[in-house]
Amino acid sequence: MPAHALDTPLDDLTLAAPGTIRHDWTLEEIEALFALPFNDLLFRAQQVHRAHFDPNAVQVSTLLSIKTGACPEDCKYCPQSGHYNTGLDKEKLLEIEKVVEQARAAKEAGASRFCMGAAWRSPREKDLQVVMEMVSRVKALGLETCMTLGMVDPDQARRLSEAGLDYYNHNLDTSPDYYGEIITTRSYADRLETLANVREAGMKVCSGGILGMGEAPRDRAALLQQLTRLEPHPESVPINMLVKVPGTPLEDVEDLDPLTFIRAIAVARILMPRSHVRLSAGREQMSESTQAMAFLAGANSIFYGDTLLTTGNPQVERDRALFAKLGLHPEQRETCADDGQAEAALEAAIRDRRDGDLFYDAAGA
Repeated sequence: MPAHALDTPLDDLTLAAPGTIRHDWTLEEIEALFALPFNDLLFRAQQVHRAHFDPNAVQVSTLLSIKTGACPEDCKYCPQSGHYNTGLDKEKLLEIEKVVEQARAAKEAGASRFCMGAAWRSPREKDLQVVMEMVSRVKALGLETCMTLGMVDPDQARRLSEAGLDYYNHNLDTSPDYYGEIITTRSYADRLETLANVREAGMKVCSGGILGMGEAPRDRAALLQQLTRLEPHPESVPINMLVKVPGTPLEDVEDLDPLTFIRAIAVARILMPRSHVRLSAGREQMSESTQAMAFLAGANSIFYGDTLLTTGNPQVERDRALFAKLGLHPEQRETCADDGQAEAALEAAIRDRRDGDLFYDAAGA
């Protein structure tokens, strides 16, 4: 074993018990993971991934912007902010039938979850009534439902849950220390409070961040530490690569090295073993090789379709071709099954795969 592997206190934990659920990761431990030799880091991430998921299954979601532009927040990365001139047309809340039509098309294209995003600070009462109807109609198609509507209070979260909303997305974006450099109109505490309201209402949490916004390496570790402190861990963790949009304050920020991004995917997989780690915004700019490496590092969820809110996303046919090259397949999810049934089905699939691997190893030996 290489000498460096003996020097880190992480070996006993990650090798003896891959996938241990922890909420007490220290910043130093997370930075030590980031500092591992690249091959060692990906190997550990694969161990964790295979302990909890089918390694060749990818959960597929489609994201639709149901209300675009004129957001009062000043997020420096966002073309929908009303503070910046990005040439984005402002649009009113979409009609329910148009949303249902898009959801039906997404399901036919292979999506298992339909996500709806609105550029709001927080939904107004009249808008909340409409989006609740959208949730119930989309869920009736047999799709999982997800929404991102900005901040929600306990009552709003409860009503969305009662309407059948499965997931609520609210990203932390970056570390607590760097957050003020990116957003001033909403505090970090506001974001954590919304996530607490969502969890208390019984919905699943979708929360991650954006890399490549000029943050330091320690900020990337601190972002992941904040996510691990959520109990339970977010069921879905989108890791976004900044899409630089002309007109936003971050349009000229230095590009993030793709291997640094892959390291973050791998560390997220190790820290949150049971979470779906989503290869999210920025895929349009990634090569097939970078995407393949992200899947190897533990990413097992993507957005599928031509657009991701207001930025480009690889087209469906390109994704299908990439899946075929890599031997990947969309994760099959039954929205009528409860969590216990879904977990049992996944464990059975993993057990069957392990048995097959053992048979292959014995035959090869």
